[in-house]
Amino acid sequence: MTAKIFAVIGSIAVGAAAALAQTQPAAAPPPAQPAPQKTLAATLNVYVFPTAGQAPAQQSTDEATCYNWAVQNTGTDPFKLQKQTQEQQQQAQQAQQQQQQIAKAGEGAGVKGAVGGAAAGALIGEIASDDAGRGAAYGAAAGVVVARRRTKQAQAEASQQVEQQSQQAQQQSQQAQQATAQQVENFKKAFSVCLEAQKYMVKY
Repeated sequence: MTAKIFAVIGSIAVGAAAALAQTQPAAAPPPAQPAPQKTLAATLNVYVFPTAGQAPAQQSTDEATCYNWAVQNTGTDPFKLQKQTQEQQQQAQQAQQQQQQIAKAGEGAGVKGAVGGAAAGALIGEIASDDAGRGAAYGAAAGVVVARRRTKQAQAEASQQVEQQSQQAQQQSQQAQQATAQQVENFKKAFSVCLEAQKYMVKY
């Protein structure tokens, strides 16, 4: 009898433990580790290793010091150069948009000329022969021709001007890119020399 009682109590305890385990919330996952922040050198695609065991905080200070030193000795600031390059790209895009707008400027010009010519032709036809409809038709045709001629002429002049500006912008952009690449190369050399003097291994 006693054994049965203990068996029943044991089964109840096991069932209660299982139910309790099901009701308990799952353990929260560990918080995600923040991504390591890039150093100043890494943003310039320059790889720096502390050969004397310098701490990350010390390395950041040394990189900032060498960055300023390299700017002073080369006259080049890579971040300012990057901003200038972005502005030149925006100017090139604006020139392309202007060309597209000029190409679309003639669309509908014939229709506008036809409407204006029809109105003038109707008035002339009404006065000359009491036939406003015929005058409107002649006026519309003439208006289309005149409008298209004017539009083509204006388009040609504007397109030529924008094309010249676009070519100049492209030449300036190419020259700027070549100059920028050389300036960045010189800056990285100066930046590396400074860091190597402070016992860092540098590759770029």
